[in-house]
Amino acid sequence: MISMVKVHAFSKAPSFSLPDQEGVIHSLDNIFAKYIVLYFYPKDDTPGCTIQAKDFTNKLSFFHNKGVQIIGISGLDVKSKEKFCNKYNLKHTLLADSDFKVTKSYKVFGEKKFMGKKYLGIKRTTFILDENKNIIKTFENVSPENHADEILNYINSLED
Repeated sequence: MISMVKVHAFSKAPSFSLPDQEGVIHSLDNIFAKYIVLYFYPKDDTPGCTIQAKDFTNKLSFFHNKGVQIIGISGLDVKSKEKFCNKYNLKHTLLADSDFKVTKSYKVFGEKKFMGKKYLGIKRTTFILDENKNIIKTFENVSPENHADEILNYINSLED
C-alpha cells in the first residue's frame, strides 16, 4: 500500500514535465498564468471524468478571462489523451502521467474502493496554484458535476 502524505496548501507545487494530447511536453516551470488549475482525474473517457473535462472545456473562456490555465492530469498515454480530446472536442490541456510519478508526487495516487473492491488509482483532486507555483487551495474527493463552477467561484472570491 502507498502511504498518503498530504500536499499542503501554501506549499510549493511539485515540478513536472509531461506530454499533452499532442505529444508536446509541458513543464510546470514554463507555465505562466495568474492561476493554474491542476486537476487529477482517474481515467480518460469514463463517465465522471468525461463530465468533468467537458465542463472545464465549456467554461474555458471564463477561466481564460481570469488569467487561469486549466490542466488535467491522469494515467495512460498520449494516444489515450488524444482520443479522449477528439471524441469530446476537449479544448484544454490534458497531460499523460503514464508512470504515475507526478500523481504520486502530488499524493493523489493510492488505495481506492469501488463496489467493495480495493485497488490503486488516482483520487479525483484539484489544486489551485498561484503565479509563483504555490498551492493555494486543494479540493479533495471532487464531484465531477459542477466542479468547474466551484473552481470559478473560488477564483472569483480571490479577486473580491
